[in-house]
Amino acid sequence: MYADIPSPCIGICRIDKDRQLCEGCLRTLDEIGCWGVMKPDERLTVLHACLERRRSPDSQSPTAGDNEVDAS
Repeated sequence: MYADIPSPCIGICRIDKDRQLCEGCLRTLDEIGCWGVMKPDERLTVLHACLERRRSPDSQSPTAGDNEVDAS
């Protein structure tokens, strides 16, 4: 298990059925399910994807912008 990069979960764990993304962290079900076994570079890739999803104009997340993850 890799614990050096924390999960982007913010405790709002609901899947948007249309977008197939968690409404809180904007990860896919696969990204959520595999997080515990991902290598650090894979986790960073997911974090960057979440940031891009949050910046997307069609982001309907009620938390968009509330808890941005610093992936640097």
